[in-house]
Amino acid sequence: MQRYFAKNRELELLESDIHHIKRVMRMKKGDKIEVVFDKLVYVCEIKNLDPFSFQVIDEIEENNELDIDLVVAIGLVKEQKMDLILQKLTELGVKEIIPLKMERSIVKLDDVRYKKKKERWEMICKEASEQAHRNVIPKIGPMMSLKELTNIDGDIKLVASVKESENFINKYLQKMNKCVKMIIVIGPEGGISSSEEDFLVANGYESVSLGKLVLRVETAAIYVASVVSYSCMR
Repeated sequence: MQRYFAKNRELELLESDIHHIKRVMRMKKGDKIEVVFDKLVYVCEIKNLDPFSFQVIDEIEENNELDIDLVVAIGLVKEQKMDLILQKLTELGVKEIIPLKMERSIVKLDDVRYKKKKERWEMICKEASEQAHRNVIPKIGPMMSLKELTNIDGDIKLVASVKESENFINKYLQKMNKCVKMIIVIGPEGGISSSEEDFLVANGYESVSLGKLVLRVETAAIYVASVVSYSCMR
């Protein structure tokens, strides 16, 4: 059943969602959809297409979210890569994505450009959440510096390192049963610099290895979310 996120307590849908129902999915009167608001899932039956209306016929109690809050803080990357990262991290259950201003980021955004990007990124996360049948849409945090990031609390705080070769991430996954919130930092295309990694370690983060291979930023992000998601199902 196709899922949509409502924009308010009255379960109103965005115009783009109504267009999707009518023109893309080509639904008819009597077809059913799922509408989510405030983590609750409502089964609804379409009553009319023009003007569009539906009626709630059931409420589903389900929780498709990870057992922990996984936050991925990632250096700003090129648009196509960021789109992929946002989509896949959403599908894998990440709770929040924080774009970071880092030394080797090719992409530089001012506040005005970031606001426009953020609106687009939020729509990508919304659509991916609907596709994955999530109960919530991941939050896109404000663009931060590493100093600002260190003010955020977490039970486990990690930085993906290309220097570290022995301290593998799976060691920390075994501790997740006592963890409420995990934050992991991933560098941009050029990687995290030594000074940035040292700064994070000095401020409560631990350097971890993702394995012997050097991964692209988008692969590293998807890999981290995948192993955490898998560990939450065990």
